[in-house]
Amino acid sequence: MLDFLLIPAPLELKPVLQNLMHLYLYDFTEYTGEDVDEQGRFIDEHLDLYWIEPTRYPFLVLVAGKYAGFVLVRVSSAPGDTHPTHSIAEFFILKKYRRQKLGQRVAWQIFDRFPGRWLVEEVPENLPAQRFWRKLIGEYTGGKFQETQRPDWNGPVQEFEAPGGQGVTT
Repeated sequence: MLDFLLIPAPLELKPVLQNLMHLYLYDFTEYTGEDVDEQGRFIDEHLDLYWIEPTRYPFLVLVAGKYAGFVLVRVSSAPGDTHPTHSIAEFFILKKYRRQKLGQRVAWQIFDRFPGRWLVEEVPENLPAQRFWRKLIGEYTGGKFQETQRPDWNGPVQEFEAPGGQGVTT
């Protein structure tokens, strides 16, 4: 089993996250059909907000000191809601590290780090992501999650409570 570190991404590592985001968005073109910009890059227009808004959290994943992926977490609250809702905005593990339970262990560590209500959304075309999230959320929660459709999202959404302390912490 791969040992990994999940670290908050400070501003000085933003270029690393931008480069990994480029790879993630390239992979995602299979589902979105997006094109590169004028400089031949894929850019996420929301990435800068992760170092500006206090309800966004960027993380990098390292394996043996090498960058292996990233996770972007958002926290939101509806007006009058006393409990925040956490969501995975983006989640990426380099292909080299997939199918080794790294993604599951990273996700569980994120859920443990942010106990409470979670929503995980997938685009309808990304069937592998749907299978991935259903399986790992099912294992994390002992099957105690709901899959719903939301009016503000065109795809499946898993909703659950993360008690914290359930998953792998290394």
